[in-house]
Amino acid sequence: MGFARTCSVALVGVEGVVVEVQADLEPGVAAFTLVGLPDKSLTESRDRVRAAVVNSGAEWPQKKLTVGLSPASVPKSGSGFDLAVAAAVLGAAERIDPRVLADIVMIGELGLDGRVRPVRGILPAVLAAAEAGYEQVVVPECAAAEASLVPGVSVLGVRSLRQLIAVLADEPVPEEERDEQGRPDPLLAGLRMPGTGAATGMHSMGAAQHDHGHDLADVVGQESARTAVEVAAAGGHHLFLEGPPGAGKTMLAERLPALLPRLCRAESLEVTAVHSVAGLLPPGKPLIDVAPYCAPHHSATMQALVGGGPGIARPGAVSLAHRGVLFLDETPEFSSHALDALRQPLEAGHVVIARSAGVVRFPARFLMVLAANPCPCGRFSRTEDLCECPASAIRRYQARLSGPLLDRVDLRVEVDRITRGRLAGDGTRGDTTATVADRVRAARERAVARLAGTPWRSNSEVPGRELRSRWHAAPGALEEAERSLERGVLTARGLDRVLRVAWTVADLVGHDRPDARDVALALQLRTGVPRGVPMALGALT
Repeated sequence: MGFARTCSVALVGVEGVVVEVQADLEPGVAAFTLVGLPDKSLTESRDRVRAAVVNSGAEWPQKKLTVGLSPASVPKSGSGFDLAVAAAVLGAAERIDPRVLADIVMIGELGLDGRVRPVRGILPAVLAAAEAGYEQVVVPECAAAEASLVPGVSVLGVRSLRQLIAVLADEPVPEEERDEQGRPDPLLAGLRMPGTGAATGMHSMGAAQHDHGHDLADVVGQESARTAVEVAAAGGHHLFLEGPPGAGKTMLAERLPALLPRLCRAESLEVTAVHSVAGLLPPGKPLIDVAPYCAPHHSATMQALVGGGPGIARPGAVSLAHRGVLFLDETPEFSSHALDALRQPLEAGHVVIARSAGVVRFPARFLMVLAANPCPCGRFSRTEDLCECPASAIRRYQARLSGPLLDRVDLRVEVDRITRGRLAGDGTRGDTTATVADRVRAARERAVARLAGTPWRSNSEVPGRELRSRWHAAPGALEEAERSLERGVLTARGLDRVLRVAWTVADLVGHDRPDARDVALALQLRTGVPRGVPMALGALT
């Protein structure tokens, strides 16, 4: 009787569980049985593994073969177990020393010719292996750079099963022929899902910080909206832009990711793990170190926004925008159920999806930008009478955004229509993206220094009770905000959010703590009602 075991990883969301792959050979009629709660794609690995072993020059054992995946109670899906199953079978057949396999984690799909193909979720799988104490990992060669991001783990990248057998058996490693120069490598097809390119809006805008074609100085006018975008970037506050078509709402949202500071190492690993599971890692860039940008179409379903799908749930737009920007253009056109599903991740910073196959938790701490027209025709304004929509149609259109959702938005700005004189004029341009990004970075550094020793890194994350008890505003600064609370203009949550925005304004202008003018500007950004303070941050210094 032959027996061998090795390890692989089963992913549940972005969390991994190390699975022991056991192979047992017994005398009897030749058969291959796979047990351990596999799904359809994993059950098909029996045929892939058999063909790959034979085409790699090894002999397939003509005995009763049983492969078990333990723990058997954890659902297992995908083709990433192929490499571990093949190694365990060869160990049981004594083609490889079983003792060499016991402490190695193997992840990869096998082609019928023995080539090792990449699978989605390499980074979170290797992270799970490292947390479980494993120090050696075997992955496809083209995914070795992604696996090497995990410290303390020795990564072996192989291009074929023949190479793996040679390495484990201490034999000369054969060279694998590569495809012709200039042709795409077919093995890279496993790293991306079809239909996930840049045109879908479900991608990482990794080049945003270096894209000179999207500069904030290109936005004509809109001083109030530019100030709101700067405050949103500095404190991580959610933003609602309302205005007529063509006023610049999308331009402002597209330039927001470039204002955010680069991700730290821990944040980069979090974002990269989510995009790896979703199959959205940019080619040739295994680590995402800039804020992602996700802009789903208004026809997106609730599952597309918050995650889900058949079987094991997959990350949605809120998770793909983790540590970045989620832009919902034409927000009233989204399904009301999909929009209301955003309430929980907006507050908690993560989303929990319960399915029959299990419960999945995805990170979802993002900066949300909503953009909407004021009415169905888009020309409604308090100062001009250009709208032809009846009052009832305007009310129905604006009511598509529920009060509880808007109460979670810190900044609400009306984007004005651009006049011909302003568009064609030679007036001074606003600050560039680089200039504003420097101010945002300085404000974030002040916030991080103030929040040192706490689990929070930005003003938007601090609970209201902590702001009221540990960090106090200047005496009398909150009088106007408290009167708004008593009149019902603000809710208790709204008062907390005004205080958070006031701290961000103070960080941007260099104040040690918010004064009355900082709070007044925060109230003006929150409610849209003028409070007698200029919208330009420079006037508050």
